[in-house]
Amino acid sequence: MSDLEIGRLVYLVLLGSVLLTYLLVANRRDLGTMLRNALLWGLIFLGVIVGVLLWQDMSDRIVPTQAVSFGEGRIDLPRHPSGHYFATLEVQGTPVRFIVDTGATGVVLARADAEQIGIDVDRLAFTGLARTANGTVETARVSLDEVVFGEFRDRDVDAWVTAGELDISLLGMSYLSRFDRIEIESDRLVLSR
Repeated sequence: MSDLEIGRLVYLVLLGSVLLTYLLVANRRDLGTMLRNALLWGLIFLGVIVGVLLWQDMSDRIVPTQAVSFGEGRIDLPRHPSGHYFATLEVQGTPVRFIVDTGATGVVLARADAEQIGIDVDRLAFTGLARTANGTVETARVSLDEVVFGEFRDRDVDAWVTAGELDISLLGMSYLSRFDRIEIESDRLVLSR
């Protein structure tokens, strides 16, 4: 802690002590009622904090990640509250959640996703390099036998597995370029073939 933070902490402790002393002196006759009300407000405050934290944790599961329009040759992805677009594709028969990243050159699989779809990551040769916002990472090129996105089925899709930390796989331009049109309409990313 810096000296400034320690000073602020001391100030807040002193201010809280003064306010608490005043409340105790002013309500000494109804001390039980005051403590009961303080406890009630504390529980309400705690409940609001827990509710906000749970909402942040669950919002990814509640907000739909994709809405596929069949028969029209298009996929509509709603914008997530974070501002990003997420999509769940079936890779080698396993659902994998991606963030749509037009700044990424290719499809990049997080290590956990690569293992989940059956790639033996420990046997890969990480000979490639990729420049990311977090620095340079080693990559290994793989070929995905089958990728299904809504009604679209693609075979032999090139992808890279990263040796670095990646929380979510990236759906980059090497895959997105398979679509004829990529556009944003009213907070929806529309991909069509």
